[in-house]
Parts: sequence; C-alpha cells; structure tokens
Amino acid sequence: MLKQQKNYLKTEYHNPVMLRECIDALNINPKGCYIDVTFGGGGHSNAILEKLGQEGRLYGFDQDKDTKQNIIDDKRFVFINSNFSSLKDNLRLYREFSVDGIIADLGVSSFQIDTPQRGFSTRFDAPLDLRMNNNQILNASNIINQYDEKDLRRIFKDYGELHNAYQIAKKIVEHRAVTSINTTFELKETISNLAIKGEENKFYAMVFQALRIEVNDELENLKKMLIQSAELLNSKGRLVVMSYHSLEDRLVKNFFKYGNFEAKPEKDFYGNMISPLEMLSKKPIMATNEEQERNPRSRSAKLRIAQKK
Repeated sequence: MLKQQKNYLKTEYHNPVMLRECIDALNINPKGCYIDVTFGGGGHSNAILEKLGQEGRLYGFDQDKDTKQNIIDDKRFVFINSNFSSLKDNLRLYREFSVDGIIADLGVSSFQIDTPQRGFSTRFDAPLDLRMNNNQILNASNIINQYDEKDLRRIFKDYGELHNAYQIAKKIVEHRAVTSINTTFELKETISNLAIKGEENKFYAMVFQALRIEVNDELENLKKMLIQSAELLNSKGRLVVMSYHSLEDRLVKNFFKYGNFEAKPEKDFYGNMISPLEMLSKKPIMATNEEQERNPRSRSAKLRIAQKK
C-alpha cells in the first residue's frame, strides 16, 4: 500500500493523476523490469521503485531536458532523455530486450503548463512554442506563420476537432499577411471573434491542443510507442496508458482491442482475434470525484490497461 505522506504524490513539477490506480494496474513484480515512458516529475517512477526489490529495474524516458532536474538517485533507475517513440533502440543500449510493464501518462505536466515561456498555457502571454523537446526546430510559431491555409485547416480539424477550422485558418492567413503572429495572446486576439460566447477557454484549449499535437507529432509517436511496447512486454506483462483527449484514447483503445489503429478485427483460422494484447478494462478508469475536485486536470484523464497474451 502506498503511503499518502510520500512527497512524490504531489511535487512542484507535477501532481500525478490516478497514481494509486496506475501502480496497481502494473501488478508489479519486485524482481521485474519496468519502463515509465513519460518520466516528467518522477511521480510514477518513484511509486514504482517503492514496489521494486533490489533486483528490480526501472527505465524512465522523457524528451524534455527540464525533467533532468527530477532524476532519481537510485541504482535501480536509469533515465533516458529521449522520445518514447524510440523505446527499443534505447533499451538495446542497456541490453534490455523484454520488460514486465510499461506506463505512459500522456498529459502535459503541470510544470510545462505553468512555465510561461514554454507556451503551453493560454493564460500567459508568451512566445508561440509548444515544443516538448526544446532542441527540435519546429515550433508553434513556425506553423502559424509558415503553414499554408490548407495545412492549417487540416491541423485544426483533425487535431483540434474544431468545426470552424476553415474560418480559423483563413483568419490566421489574413492576419499574418499584414503582420506576423508571435505570441499566445496575439494568436488568441486574431481568432477571438470565432469563439462561441461563454466557451472561449474551451475554444482556445482546442486550438492549442491541435498545434501541440502537430509540433510534437504526438499521435504518430504514440503509435510507435504502443507497437514497440507490445513487442517488448513479456507474457502477462502490463501496458498502462493514461490519455487526456479523444484522439489519444481512440488510438489506445483500438490498439488494445484489435492490435491496430483502424479498429479492424483480424481473426485466425479458428476465429480468435489476432492481437498481442488483452484489454483488462473494457471501459476506461476515471479519477474519483474527490481527486477531480482536488486536481481539476484529472477530469479528462482516461486510464486503460492491457496485458500481453
């Protein structure tokens, strides 16, 4: 049982969502090998280490260099400053070819949201950035000021699921023909008259979500991670994924159930579903009312669990 007084339950960097549910879902073997593919503030990793014995091993992945400040001083732990889309290649360097469990928390960390210069929050007037990895070239400003109208429309429609994606793209292109759009507030001002009255915050959140997904190629990287995770897991190993919007959750659900992202059932000669994983939760696990009140960012979280066949 995890002790509530452990300081990793809530840190200045990030308040882990459904921490107890995530750790229970991993069904940790004290001698096993595990991966936290979204290390962040180290909340999940610290909780996993609490369950591991001296023979256990844990690898933490995170592409954000700022997370290095949270590296855990423990001989059982290895931090890898890399995107989780390259799981297998990085693990080979440590001669790890199979693991007992993998956890992914796909949300943006509290630290990233609350650091104005990162551009993740619409609350601050900051440069249009939205990069998870500060070393990459592409940022939100490049997209807003350089993408053509057709591509902008695609981003806002596909990644933001915005019904007025055409108008948003058109407005941006018209505005930047006069002057560039360089900050979060400038972007909000440019498209402010397209937001439904009373739903402005939701509208801006969807716009910024679309940009963030494009900047970081989030959906393609998620697909790569899920495929590699299924290949890495030992029999009966667990894959635990927490998502925060429908685009992510749909990919996770389809892969868990069908073994592909198109939700196409593939069956063997005997009529059995061909999928490397077995879903252990038909419906996603949601945060309790108490946690949602304590941590509003948990309200949109959906936790799904699968086990390697």
